Amino acid sequence: MQIVRTVIWVLLLVGLLLFSIANWDPTVTVRIWDGIVVDTKIPAVVIVSFLIGFVPMWLYHRGSRWRLTRKIASLENAARTAANTPVAPPPAEPAPAPSPAPVAEPAPEPAGESPLEPTHSGDEDKR
Repeated sequence: MQIVRTVIWVLLLVGLLLFSIANWDPTVTVRIWDGIVVDTKIPAVVIVSFLIGFVPMWLYHRGSRWRLTRKIASLENAARTAANTPVAPPPAEPAPAPSPAPVAEPAPEPAGESPLEPTHSGDEDKR
C-alpha cells in the first residue's frame, strides 16, 4: 500500500512540474481586496489553491486518526486488564428456607346453620 501512495505522490509532483514549466511565462493579476493587487505566476496560484484545499482535510484526517488510535489503545488496555483480573467464585447457594408449619383447616360447619345468619329463638318473638 505504501508503494501505491508513493507512486501517486510522484505522479502528482511530475504533473505539477510539467504544468509549472508550461505556464511560467504569463503573469496573472490577482486582486485580493480592493486596494491589494498581486502579480504572480500561474503555478504559484495553483500550488496555493491546492494547499488551501488539502491542508485542512489532511489535518482533520490526522486528528481523527490520532483520536481513534488513542481510543483503540484505551479499549485494548481495558480488555487486557479485564482478562487478567481474577473472577470471584459465585456465592454458595443459601440453605433452603424451612417450610411453614401446617395450618389446621377449620372443620366444616353443619349444613343447617350458617354463620352469617343469626339464630332466632322463639323467645324473642314474644316480646
